[in-house]
Amino acid sequence: MPVNSFDHYPMSWKPDKQALNRPYYSSIASLLEQDIINGFLAPGTKLPPQRELADFLDLNFTTITRAYKLCEMKGLIYGVTGSGTFVSPNASRSITISKDKFTNCIDLGFVASFEQSNDIVAKVIQKVVDKSYLEQLLNYNDPTGIPHQKAAGLNWMESFGVHAAQENIAIVSGAQNALAIALTALFEPGNKIATDLYTYSNFIQLAKMFHIQLVPIIGDQFGMLPDELEKQCSQINIHGIFLMPSCSNPTTVMIPKFRKQELAAVIHKHRLILIEDDIHAFLTAGIIPEYEQPMFNLLPEQSVYICGTSKSICSGLRVAYMVYGDAFREKISQAIFNINVKTSSFDAEVITEIILSGKAHEIVSQKKQLAQDANDLFIKYFPQCKNVGHPLSFYRWLPIQKHSGSLQLETDLKKQGIQVFHSDRFLSGQTTTDKYLRIALSSTNSLEELKMGLEILKQYLS
Repeated sequence: MPVNSFDHYPMSWKPDKQALNRPYYSSIASLLEQDIINGFLAPGTKLPPQRELADFLDLNFTTITRAYKLCEMKGLIYGVTGSGTFVSPNASRSITISKDKFTNCIDLGFVASFEQSNDIVAKVIQKVVDKSYLEQLLNYNDPTGIPHQKAAGLNWMESFGVHAAQENIAIVSGAQNALAIALTALFEPGNKIATDLYTYSNFIQLAKMFHIQLVPIIGDQFGMLPDELEKQCSQINIHGIFLMPSCSNPTTVMIPKFRKQELAAVIHKHRLILIEDDIHAFLTAGIIPEYEQPMFNLLPEQSVYICGTSKSICSGLRVAYMVYGDAFREKISQAIFNINVKTSSFDAEVITEIILSGKAHEIVSQKKQLAQDANDLFIKYFPQCKNVGHPLSFYRWLPIQKHSGSLQLETDLKKQGIQVFHSDRFLSGQTTTDKYLRIALSSTNSLEELKMGLEILKQYLS
């Protein structure tokens, strides 16, 4: 071991040598985790190089490597090739976004789905209750979905450009459940998945739970940059990629045809597993010319395509469709049974009836108009966002000047009477100088309530 000469050397993190116990790698990882969670190491802090820390502690280099690896798997830190190791932006807090009950607070944070159409759903539920085969919807049979329900799902997705056989589709309990199933079935702890730098916060949390490392890839107005993905794939072993091509959450970016083809070439070359969350396809396919088709069509044997109905039809029924290649069928079927046993056939039957009766198109038409009205109102308050991102998005991505920290800003706005979420909540990698707010447009009870919330936000920011 080298002679220790680091006692007075400036380092961003110096664990207490007296607190170390065998096995040392586990002890170091535990101390690092405690200091991150307790706030002694701020998000974005660059940690000491592994060899430097090994010399400081008079330990073997591989011991530090194992310690850092443990913390990486927990989502506490991440490495950037050629730059070093950093504390993750949301390592010390949960960033899961769920629907909370607010008192005297307008919700511009949680993205609901314009619930005004649920009266149509309620009437269909009564129709399903009166069906002669109701009892057949209340058992354990058909864990991946009843055949006629799968057929309805395929019929629904045809307008998005998805074509598959019934044996390659499963009905699950919402898009979030589909993501958990895909991660469980197809990835192992320590695997790496490429994501946009700003990505769906609940996916970040899922990856953290399953000890899967996210690799942030920067993008532009057309989505993830293929050259950056290629560079990362050439430097480290990446196993998968997560994309939301029809309307990225939170940025509202749509990936056009040319970029999909460029990304597909890299994904195919490096044999990545693509998780394509296309929950906003109903707002995009046939409306936005650049959508063209899902990436699933370009990479059918490497993809898991997820089509949730919570935004398009009804959020409370929690029904989504998973479409996948033959190579994934057995693993996904096992994961569905082990996680869900099965999704409620009753809920799936309600969605099926809504699709087959044509009511789904009526609901979607209503939601599109509500989304248009909400977006028009938002642009009146924030005209700088006009022609940026998806024109019918249920949320907007608002650039802001640098204010106080993200938590403080969210707290301040809550005191003003509105709930919003800062861009730091959606970071999959190191923080950036650009700051944003994601503004939900679909959760208020009326356009007037949304207007009140936007007025408060405008006044606060100006």
